[in-house]
Amino acid sequence: MSGAAPMLSGADDELRGHMGDRRLYGCLGTVVGPALAVLVAMLLGRAWNACDMGVNNAANSGFLLFLFIPGLSTGLLLGWVTVGILLGNRPFLHFFALAVTLPAVSWCALSLFWSGTTYDCPSGVPSWWPGFLPAPGF
Repeated sequence: MSGAAPMLSGADDELRGHMGDRRLYGCLGTVVGPALAVLVAMLLGRAWNACDMGVNNAANSGFLLFLFIPGLSTGLLLGWVTVGILLGNRPFLHFFALAVTLPAVSWCALSLFWSGTTYDCPSGVPSWWPGFLPAPGF
């Protein structure tokens, strides 16, 4: 054995290129999931603060920081992986499915913890919430 590297066939080159795409999607998913979870947690925290919902700001922040953000980012990452597994190497369809799935998961998580009617928000929606967007809730 001379220690020379074996010659790669065209199929090996194609597989190596496909794995590079998978790594890129995986790295992108690990950035998008937590970033979207932080944005949803900030929106929920501001809505709670405006409507005076919950025990106090420290308890609400602790819940959002230690339970909500890790839970939602795990759910978003699982959604990302599931879409990747189900759709494989179809970039346009993959992008469209992610553009629907990630906001839908975020909206459902936001709806589960959205505050009801309070003294400060009799309609259950903060005054800064845009009227053209439906308020979260089931």
